[in-house]
Amino acid sequence: MTKKRYLTKSKFKLALDCPSKLYYAAHPDLYENTRSDDPFLLALADGGFQVEELARLEYPDGILIQAEHWQYDEAVEQTLELLKREQVVIFEGAFRFEHLFIRADVVVKNGNHLQLIEVKAKSYDTVTTTFIGARGGLDGKWKPYLFDVAFQQYVIQKMCPTYFVSSFLMLADKSKQAKINQLNQCFRISKAGDKRKDTIRLVSNLEEIGGESILSKMDVSEIVSDIHLGKFKYSEKLNGEFHEIIQRFADAYSSDTKMKPQLAFSKCKTCEFNCKNGSVKQSGAKECWTSTFHWTDEEFNRPKLFDVWNFKSGSKLFNEYQLIHMNELTKELYPLKMDPNRLSASERQWLQIEKVLENDDSIYVMKDELKRAIESWHFPLHFIDFETSMVAIPFNENRRPYEQIAFQFSHHKVTADGVISHESEFINVQPGIFPNFAFVRALKKALGEVGTIFRYSNHENTVLNAIYNQLMESSEEDKMELCAFIQTITNRKAKNGFEWIGDRNMVDLCEVYKSYYFDPNTKGSNSIKAVLPALMKRSAFLKNKYSHQIGDVGVTSKNFQATHIWLTSDASGVVNPYKSLPQIFNDWTNDELDDLFSDMEDLNNGGAALTAYGFIQYTDMSENERTALSSALLRYCELDTLAMVMIYEHFLEVVG
Repeated sequence: MTKKRYLTKSKFKLALDCPSKLYYAAHPDLYENTRSDDPFLLALADGGFQVEELARLEYPDGILIQAEHWQYDEAVEQTLELLKREQVVIFEGAFRFEHLFIRADVVVKNGNHLQLIEVKAKSYDTVTTTFIGARGGLDGKWKPYLFDVAFQQYVIQKMCPTYFVSSFLMLADKSKQAKINQLNQCFRISKAGDKRKDTIRLVSNLEEIGGESILSKMDVSEIVSDIHLGKFKYSEKLNGEFHEIIQRFADAYSSDTKMKPQLAFSKCKTCEFNCKNGSVKQSGAKECWTSTFHWTDEEFNRPKLFDVWNFKSGSKLFNEYQLIHMNELTKELYPLKMDPNRLSASERQWLQIEKVLENDDSIYVMKDELKRAIESWHFPLHFIDFETSMVAIPFNENRRPYEQIAFQFSHHKVTADGVISHESEFINVQPGIFPNFAFVRALKKALGEVGTIFRYSNHENTVLNAIYNQLMESSEEDKMELCAFIQTITNRKAKNGFEWIGDRNMVDLCEVYKSYYFDPNTKGSNSIKAVLPALMKRSAFLKNKYSHQIGDVGVTSKNFQATHIWLTSDASGVVNPYKSLPQIFNDWTNDELDDLFSDMEDLNNGGAALTAYGFIQYTDMSENERTALSSALLRYCELDTLAMVMIYEHFLEVVG
C-alpha cells in the first residue's frame, strides 16, 4: 500500500521557493540535496529547539501530542480529543484537511477561539522591526514566516470551520534581557538529536528563570487575513488565489507530479538540488533549466552569470533579457565602471568573465597601488581572526537575544626582520561563561600599542563594535580603558559619515585583495578559504617555503608540531591547507558546516567553529571531549591568521 503524502508546512515552504522542489525532495534517492537533514545539526543551526522549550514555559499546563511526526492519524485523533475541552493548550497539535497536514507549535483553545502560535528562533526588535515594507508590501525577510503561519491557519480553519482562529509569531525580543545567568543552559539537546523528544529542560516554570521570558508574541492575524484574501503575494510568478496555490501544490505532491519550475536568478543560484562535482545523483537544477530552455548538456554547462562575484544585476538582466550565460553579457547591458585607484566591482566582474571565456588563468595585479598600500603599513604587523557565536537565548544575565559572543581569537605577528610567530591566542568555551570582556582584555594585551593590525573582512570590526556597546552598559571597572582600546583599532559608521576612525584602525586584508589583485582560480570568491589555496598553487615563494617543516622555516606555532608541513601535493596538485585540517566532527565536513550556517541571522563566521561552540554549550560531554573540541578550534583559527600572513608574503612577492 502506497503511503499517503501530505503537503506539510515544510513542504509548502519548499514549494513557495520553487514548485519543482516538491518533486526533487520526494525522491532523495534520485536527486542530490545539499541541505543537511541531520536533526541535531539543524537544531544547533537555528537554536529553535531551545526557543520552543522556552515558549512552552509560558504555558505550564500545555499538553504535547506524543504521536511521531509520521503518525498522522494518531496525532490528529489526540488533537481532536483535546479540543473537546473548553480550555486547553496543545503543543504540536495536528490538523489535517484532504492532502494538507500541519503540526502547530502551540495552539491555545478558549471556547470557540483558537490561538495559533508559531515559535521562531528569529529576533524581533520592538523599536525597529516591521513586517510591512516601505512600499506597503511584506518585508522580504519576514515573508516566508508569515506565509508559513497563513498556511497553518488555513489548514486549521478547514479542519475546524466552527472555530475563530487568530495567528501569532512568538520571537526572540531584542528589547528584553535575560533575568538569570546561564539561561541558555536550561535547554539542552541530547546527541540523539530529535529536538522534539530529546530536548532536556532543566527548569519547570518561568519563576525559575526570573519570572519573565525573552520571547514576545506578535499578533499577525490581520496580515494572515490579507494573505488569504490575496492582498499580499509571495511571488508574482505564483498565479492564483492563496487557496488555489495550496491546492496545486497539494495535488502535485500527493500525485508525485513535477510542477513547472519558476526560474529566478537569486534562488536558482543557491538551489540545494544542484549536483556537486562527483555526485552520482541527478541534478534537479539542471532538469529545471534544460526543460525550460530545451538546452543540451553542453549549453547547460556553459559558464553562467551565477558564478560572477557579487553580481547584483543578475536578477534584473535575467528578468528583462533572460541572460544567464557569461558569453551573452555585453558592456552595453552592463557597463564597465573604472576606478583609477583600485579595481572597481564591475572591473573585477568583467575580469572574471573575460578570463573564464578566454580560458586565461593568469592573475591581474595593480602593482604600484598594492606596493603603496604595503609601504603604509608599520611593523610589527598583527594578523587577527575571531570566532564568534550569536544565540537566540542569552548565556548570561542582562544579555539580550542574538548578542555577539566572542569566544576565540588567533594572532600572528610579523616583525621588520621577517620573523613570523603565532604570538598569542584566546579561547573560552566553558559552558555558561560570557567570554567577551576577558576576550578584549586578552586582545589588548596581545596587540600592544604599535604596529598595523589586519583583519580579513569586516567581521572583527563588527564584533568589537558590539562588545564596545556591551562594555558601556556594564559595570566592569576597566570598561572605559577597554572601550578606548576598541576605538583605537576600529571604525564606527554613523548616518552622516564616521562616528570614529581609530589611529590603528584595522586594515581589511580582504579589501586590499579585492582592490588590487585578481586570481581567476578563486572562481570569483574572495573567501580566505578560496584565496589561500589559489595563491599557494601559483606562488613560487609559498611553495618553496611552506613545503618544508614549519620548524625549519622559522614559523612558530602553538597548535602544530614543528614537523608539520602546510603545503603538500597529491595527484591533482597542491592540497588546500584547509582540507588538511582534521574534521572538527566525524560526521560532517568543515565545508558542510560552513554551508549550513552561511545564511544564519547576522552571521559572518565559520560554521564549523560555531557548531563546535554550540555543541559544547548545549550538550553534556566529558572533559576529554571538551578538550578535544577546543584543540580542534585552536588549530582551525590558527590557520586563518597564518593564511593572512601567507597572503601578505605573496603580495611582497608580486610587487618585487
